Formats: sequence, structure tokens, C-alpha cells
Amino acid sequence: MPHDAFQPAELGPVQLRNRIIKAATFEGRTPDALVTDELIDFHRAVAAGGAGMTTVAYCAVAPEGRTDRHQIWMRPEAVPGLRRLTDAVHSAGGAVSAQLGHAGPVANAASNRATALAPSTQFSPISLRRTHAATSADIRRIVAAHARAARLAARSGFDAVELHFGHNYLISSFLSPALNRRSDEYGGSLVNRARLARQTADAVRQEVGGEIAVLAKFNMDDGVRGGFGGDESRSVARWLAQDGNLDALELTVGSSLRNPMYLFRGDVPLREFADQFPPPQRWGIRLAGRRFLRTYPYHETYLLDDALRFRAELGIPLVLLGGIASRAAIDTAMSHGFEFVAMARALLHDPGLINRMRDEAATVSQCTHCNRCMPTIYRGTHCVLTSPVPDPAATT
Repeated sequence: MPHDAFQPAELGPVQLRNRIIKAATFEGRTPDALVTDELIDFHRAVAAGGAGMTTVAYCAVAPEGRTDRHQIWMRPEAVPGLRRLTDAVHSAGGAVSAQLGHAGPVANAASNRATALAPSTQFSPISLRRTHAATSADIRRIVAAHARAARLAARSGFDAVELHFGHNYLISSFLSPALNRRSDEYGGSLVNRARLARQTADAVRQEVGGEIAVLAKFNMDDGVRGGFGGDESRSVARWLAQDGNLDALELTVGSSLRNPMYLFRGDVPLREFADQFPPPQRWGIRLAGRRFLRTYPYHETYLLDDALRFRAELGIPLVLLGGIASRAAIDTAMSHGFEFVAMARALLHDPGLINRMRDEAATVSQCTHCNRCMPTIYRGTHCVLTSPVPDPAATT
């Protein structure tokens, strides 16, 4: 019998008031890499609006693992602010997860003032410089950093952590045959390329035990020629499930490095993106941006068909992401055996949408999938149709 998405549900050791999760979307409200009142207000609104759990994105496990220097990185100085945030979400009736990860080749080395790491040396279109091939010592440090970050998250009052194994961030890039050209124990065969993901999940579970839930955001398909996907992705998902370290997998697609719109279906706000960068990047984006920001049509539950292949092979709880914008879409996910759904743009448009869906089943998000929210990450992520621009003093 399908789950009722609006009834309480267990996620590992945590009880959520419903099965609807606010997906991680970088909020652009941490100018000093620490929590601000604006970030707290952002997540409090989602919790007050009825989401079972909201996800704080993105909490890097090391300073060079940020996509830029304005993002939170998990260290003791961050704990007091994170505790204020989790207390605020809990007071509004919601649970809260911290998305933990290392951006790897997606990191902006120029902004971070630190070399970006990758499985193999390559040119980064983000920072316009070469990445550094992670050494064995780097890998050991980063695995340990995930465990420490998870401990800090638990200490800060988070109910869950979400490990970022997607979008060609570091762990995802190790999985990709297009990005991983190593010849050591972390490269070559699928078993080797999956080693970092499995070691990270194991280290985090060993650190937190059953204290908090542990999820992973996992790429079904990079959307890149020669990248990770298909049978390989389902095999790694099976291994992660069999290892027993995760309470759920949130299924995603796309590459922040090479094909981000494979996840964000709908319109491509190319000019708005270009305007966020100084010359010469601005000119380059306007001239060649369509090669990077490709157009994919939007429709509800647009990742369902891909996710069903995983559902058929996995017993672990799964979170369906992509085009969840109506009660009908949520019910479709439940009817196909998914335990949870994740929403992002619809809740940027209307943080109170879940309460309205609960009270009126015919409620449909008015998000137009214009994706003009995406370039706003540089000044405070918001829906340009419904929300004022956040206080610039909090986002510069």
C-alpha cells in the first residue's frame, strides 16, 4: 500500500512529520562562511511552511572544498550559529539536515584562495586554472573531514546529514570515468572509483552511529558523454545500500562542472547568469554559454523513469527529486514505492506550499520553472517572481 506523504515517517533514527524534504539549494546567505540571521529566516520559513525536513546547503568539510569562500565550512566556530539555526527549525516543527561534501573540481580556487582538488589534474572552467590531483594523504584527510563534519552537525542539533555524492563534486568526480584517470586504488575499475564514496559513508556512520540519520545525494547519471551513469550507477547504489551505512539515497542527475541544466529542467536564464560574472567570463558565457547551459524541457516528476530503475533494484529508502510541484506528483512518487520526495524551486517560490497542499489536495505550485532563481545564488537565493532581493549587507 502506498505511503501517505502527509503522515509521520521514519528516516533512520529520526521521525519526520511528513515525507516531504526541502532539497539542498545554496542559499547565498553566509558571507563570512558562518550562519546569519538571513539563513536562519530562510530555513525557519520552510519549516513553518510544513516541510518535514529542510536541508542546509552547502556545508563544506574543508575550506578548499567550498564552491566559493562565502560558503559555510564545518569547524568549531560555525557551531553556535548552526545551533541557532537548528533550534529555529525545530521550534517551527521541522527537522533539519546538513548537506556535507567537498566540491573538488567544482570549487572556485580563485575565490577560496586554495587549490581545487580533483581525481586527476584538469583545467577548471570555474576558476580558470588547473586543479590538483588529490594525493592519498588528501583522500585520507577528506574522508576524516567528513566524519568530523558529521560530528559537528550532530553537536549542532542537526537531525541528519546528507553526503554529497552527486553533480561531479569531489566524490562524484571520482566515480566518473570522464574525470577520473587515476591508476591507483581509486581509479580504473568501478570498484576502485567507488571506493571513496563507500569509505566516506562508512567513516560518517562509524562517527555518528545511530545518533542522526545519514543520507547521500547520489547521481543516477552525470548527463555527460563518457561520464558516470547507467548500469554503473545502479551497481554503486547497490553497494552503498549493501554496506548498510545509509538510511536513504536521494537520487539526482547532472554535473555542476559540465552540464548543470540536466538537473534543472526548464528555461535557461543565460543573460542573468552572465551578468553575475566580470569580464572576460561574462562575455564567454554569453558567447558559448549554450554549450554548457543546455536546454531540457520541464515536466512533472521528470526524473521518475530514471529513478524507477533504481527502485526496482534497491530496498533502501529512496528520495525522489525533480519536478515535484503538486500533490498529484507527490502521490505519484508514493504510488511507485518512493519513501520521500524532495522539492526545491517550488519552495523557493512559496515556502508555505506544503501546508497548503496538506489542506487542499488540488494545490499546485505556481513556480514557472523560469530558473531565474539560479543566478540569484550570488546575492541571496530567492524567487524573482515572489520575493524581494535579500539585504545586500548580508550577502556581499
